[in-house]
Amino acid sequence: MSASRIEEYALIGDLHTAAMVSASGSIDWLCLPRFDSPACFAAMLDEDSAGRWLLAPAGAGRCTRRSYRDGTLILETEWETSTGHVRVTDFMPVRDQAADLVRVVEGLEGSVDMVTHLLLRFDYGHVIPWVTRTERGILAVAGPEAVQVTADVPLSGRDLSTVAEFTVEAGDRVRFALTWSASHEPQPTPADPDTALVVTEQFWTEWSSRSTAYGPNMDAIQRSLITLKALTYQPTGGIVAAPTTSLPEQIGGPRNWDYRYCWLRDATLALQSLLTAGYIDEARSWRDWLLRAVAGDPADLRIMYGIDGRRRLPEEQLDWLGGYAGSSPVRVGNAAAGQLQLDVWGEVLDGLALTRSTIGSGEEDAWDLQLALIEHLETVWREPDNGLWEIRGPKKHFTHSKLMAWVAADRMVQGARRFDLPGPVRRWERLRAAIRRDILENGYDASRNTFVQAYGSQELDAALLLIPRVGFLPGNDPRVVGTIDAIQQHLTEDGLVLRYRPELSDDGLPGKEGVFIACSFWLVDALIGAGRTAEAENLFERLLELRNDVGLLSEEWDPRDHRQLGNMPQAYSHFALVRSAFHLLAGGAGTTEDRIHIEST
Repeated sequence: MSASRIEEYALIGDLHTAAMVSASGSIDWLCLPRFDSPACFAAMLDEDSAGRWLLAPAGAGRCTRRSYRDGTLILETEWETSTGHVRVTDFMPVRDQAADLVRVVEGLEGSVDMVTHLLLRFDYGHVIPWVTRTERGILAVAGPEAVQVTADVPLSGRDLSTVAEFTVEAGDRVRFALTWSASHEPQPTPADPDTALVVTEQFWTEWSSRSTAYGPNMDAIQRSLITLKALTYQPTGGIVAAPTTSLPEQIGGPRNWDYRYCWLRDATLALQSLLTAGYIDEARSWRDWLLRAVAGDPADLRIMYGIDGRRRLPEEQLDWLGGYAGSSPVRVGNAAAGQLQLDVWGEVLDGLALTRSTIGSGEEDAWDLQLALIEHLETVWREPDNGLWEIRGPKKHFTHSKLMAWVAADRMVQGARRFDLPGPVRRWERLRAAIRRDILENGYDASRNTFVQAYGSQELDAALLLIPRVGFLPGNDPRVVGTIDAIQQHLTEDGLVLRYRPELSDDGLPGKEGVFIACSFWLVDALIGAGRTAEAENLFERLLELRNDVGLLSEEWDPRDHRQLGNMPQAYSHFALVRSAFHLLAGGAGTTEDRIHIEST
């Protein structure tokens, strides 16, 4: 298999889509023109023949070093060879009319023989395009898609691919540009690499300069924020969970999912992260996407939506792809979109409450939508569901789902009273009290002094760490402290937190998975709330060490093989990092809304 380890990939993007660049200089994943479009480079999920673009010294392997330019998404990869020193700069200009990807080779010392090997394979490696020569490169066409590639060196065809071999001396610059367009439209003018580099750097440095991040972990916070910005679909404001699909939660296993969509569960975490760092415009855009996506019949609320707000995300398997490191099946679409997950009503109402109290509602009918959502939740909160982990086994009465139903009622009571908004407040108060009693009676095991994953279950769940964060109980409540201790003792591997134990929770799938990175950040937050700050700081520092060399986190970590697992980079992990970093700075006071501090001029 051609794909590098998951942690050996870096991200570049243009706020419409993103590419994954390996430490050996190969772009092994790129969907054009959007995050959720079919990939034209899919070697990450199969062999090189599924499509990739290698640009590196001849015969070289992993680079000597790489990094992003400060405050940007511009990736610089360097190799020091026996004959010289060379740098490849990779970036995607922020989208104007066309989708561009630019690669620039610079000779720094001596002389280095370079090679580029381009295999365009549309429709996830399934379609080989028809390639013709142009004055400065090639034009590849397949059905509705066309890609131009321009280069400063001659390109030639070899075995249904495009190659070039050239030498760079110190001071040389060799530029490449790939431009996508619809095949039936006039071909756009390819980006000028030098101009595009200046404009792209200006965009990112200006964006980063608006951050209010501070403190000893400022660099980690800002890299996470840049990553979250890169996962934003600019036309709508939606934030994808990850730019990839089917990177496995267990190498060789079937727990492979498409994350190129927007989860309602991310709503509050996204808003918290953006608002605490001063990114009010991005928070408004995400809030507006949220309002548009959930508009309609509350009974038809989905747990996730497309980046444009579409509801239908049918799941299918791409049988011609072998999967990352043989991890099959490769899936596109996500059948979990149709699951009943009661917590999303709470996440949406919590997110809208947060924006109302910080940046204003922005929509006169936002409260009407909230009224409709809570009215429906009143009728369904007692039902079993699939839970926030999207269990594909039997539905259960998950404690976290009931907790978020409590959050929904609580935020409606607070919103009505604080902002003098209309609604049956006393009825919501009774609902809130009823859900609270239900959780304490059925979701708490007094004999073990811990909350449990589901009613009638003895199993634990990392989501129980969120109980103090949403304000259900204080962080130092003995029942919360008991739950923290139980999770540390029974739901960790090498000190890091599992979501749950699949072998005990009947989640409908074989095999295991790694520790879920965001859950360990939740433990950081819970430890702070319990007054165990030294423990929290030590765990936070350890979690920072899980990032790859350019500061990115995937979904999970394998504590045995010491490698990242799951889709990459994962928004949920970076949301959690930002929130925990600010939580440490704030000393742990308050709950969701209280911890938001916005610096504005």
